[in-house]
Amino acid sequence: MAHDKKFIEEMRSVLEDKKERILKELSIFESEGGEDLPSDWKSRFPSFGHSTDDHAQEVASFTDRLSLNTALEKTLKDIDKALALLEKGNYGICAHCGKDIAQARLKARPFSSSCVACKKHLKGEL
Repeated sequence: MAHDKKFIEEMRSVLEDKKERILKELSIFESEGGEDLPSDWKSRFPSFGHSTDDHAQEVASFTDRLSLNTALEKTLKDIDKALALLEKGNYGICAHCGKDIAQARLKARPFSSSCVACKKHLKGEL
């Protein structure tokens, strides 16, 4: 059973909103990549001053942000993949078994690419 058009459009709106929020968050601490990889984000190193304490704070701040920025970049790529699937008419179909992904799962994680059963299998939980 394919997902109905209303649900698909609802998910498109959710995905686009999430993408916009992530782009705003990334732009606070990162710059979008150059010509080689325009979708790649580069972390900007903070500048708090010139003292040794300032430099230590800069390194700590930069390190703390790296893991958050990496997670945001991964989510952004997942959202872009989901939006591409929407355009192709393949959104909400498990990449592994080809069955529909439950609407409850897609509402919880709109960029899911696998159904719960396949995800559990991939994680070794079955």
